[in-house]
Amino acid sequence: MNVTDESQQYRNYVQLEKLGEGTYATVYKGRSRTTSEVVALKEIHLDAEEGTPSTAIREISLMKELKHVNIVRLHDVIHTESKLVLIFEYCEQDLKKYMDTHGDRGALDLNTVKNFTHQLLNGIAFCHDNRVLHRDLKPQNLLINRRGELKIGDFGLARAFGVPVNTFSNEVVTLWYRAPDVLLGSRTYSTSIDIWSVGCIFAEMITGYPLFRGRDNADQLVQIMKIVGTPSDATIAQIKLNSPEIQIKAPLAKHPKQPFHAIVPRAPRDGESKLMIRQSFMLLS
Repeated sequence: MNVTDESQQYRNYVQLEKLGEGTYATVYKGRSRTTSEVVALKEIHLDAEEGTPSTAIREISLMKELKHVNIVRLHDVIHTESKLVLIFEYCEQDLKKYMDTHGDRGALDLNTVKNFTHQLLNGIAFCHDNRVLHRDLKPQNLLINRRGELKIGDFGLARAFGVPVNTFSNEVVTLWYRAPDVLLGSRTYSTSIDIWSVGCIFAEMITGYPLFRGRDNADQLVQIMKIVGTPSDATIAQIKLNSPEIQIKAPLAKHPKQPFHAIVPRAPRDGESKLMIRQSFMLLS
């Protein structure tokens, strides 16, 4: 991957259409004038006073090291006076759009669910093996190309981690995919933060809708406990011991654990799928 400060380099790409727009960046479908390769152009407009956003610096530094078939490839970084442009491999759609267009009311067939879950687990295992937490896994951040390959994208909230475990921000992960310990305020989480999100995505591909749909942190925790059950007093005591920053001020309402197949009745029951469920929903078992 090359980094250049010459605006001429950016002229080698032509914008075809806008794909999306966020707080810090706009993403376009583009094409290389020299190779005719179709790419994704992520334009980050620079503030004269604040400079380059920390999320962009983090994304670039991490993605330089993460080269895997199930992680979107960063081809190039172009720096001009007014913008930073990240050149990514192009994928036709994200998982959410794929579910909307290929699913039965959003629900995918079970072979596709197993295929995508396997690819997602491979990609996130590579991240974790390289000591990177993604911290924002959700269908909109998983890209699907025309060959049916799933690619993990958007590493703007990702962080490197080490041993002993670092202290991180708990303002991470889109609410419906946020793990219970993070909802409770934990700042010493590790790889389980991503595995929880994988489990939520796995169930959503089967059902066609998000498993936990809370309005805020407190309501999200209630929605989770209604399915996985309220932790015992002994478990809560262990949580407080391991993560002193977690404060549980009031007694939690008691909810029994629901059987997984009662919540997701279409979940496959063969041996391979049971192992996949165990991997994906290890925090719910």
